[in-house]
Amino acid sequence: MTSSPFRLRLKSPRWLNRLGSSLIIGGQAVTATARGRINTVDLLDQLQEAGPGSFLIVIITSLAAGTVFNIQVTKELSSMGADATVGGVLAVGLAREIAPLLTATLLTGKVATAYAAQLGTMKVTEQIDAITMLRTDPVEYLVVPRLIAMVVMAPVQCLLFFGVAIWSAQISSTELYAIPPEVFWMSVRSWLLPDDIPFMLIKALVFGLQIAVLSCGWGMTTQGGPKEVGTSTTGAVVMILVTVALMDTVLTQILFG
Repeated sequence: MTSSPFRLRLKSPRWLNRLGSSLIIGGQAVTATARGRINTVDLLDQLQEAGPGSFLIVIITSLAAGTVFNIQVTKELSSMGADATVGGVLAVGLAREIAPLLTATLLTGKVATAYAAQLGTMKVTEQIDAITMLRTDPVEYLVVPRLIAMVVMAPVQCLLFFGVAIWSAQISSTELYAIPPEVFWMSVRSWLLPDDIPFMLIKALVFGLQIAVLSCGWGMTTQGGPKEVGTSTTGAVVMILVTVALMDTVLTQILFG
């Protein structure tokens, strides 16, 4: 009696399949946006959620980040007699790394979780299937407004973060280390390059696109019952943070290398 040959079946990880599906969904959403197929009614709600609905958490975090970063930097520079460089060092660090990266992290926790949970719930309750049966493209109806909202609002949030953080850094440097405001702002103007702010906004835009595509992709590919909604939301957050960190490395080398 001969036994049947053993066959090793290689199966790709689920996260990799979902990543591929998310990229396809993102491509469809970008194509639909380019063709003007936009759900304008839902777009206003998504702009509100990604924009004004998240302003408070961005402002609070930027106030704290600017003050803490200033304390660390000013303490070291003051000990070396380099008070006149404090504003420039802070501005460059905020513009090139801290503002876009922390803004993306905040939007991931505030907005991406909502996107993944909303679409995941609609998927497991078959609402997306119902939309398809009504001859409506769920990507155009659900994903496109969220993608546009994130691409528009991520740079706005990033600019808000930078402005509030650099202002709080100036206040704290003046109050705690007696650095005159005019010295601080002169240093900012001399250190900050003309391309730093536009490149910061480019980073924020790319991160916003990543957040929208991955959160919506993970939500749209949710399978199972209500328990899977939480799993999808967690998976989306992890994937976004990992890919944003990797993309940040690439963008930093391209834009500032």
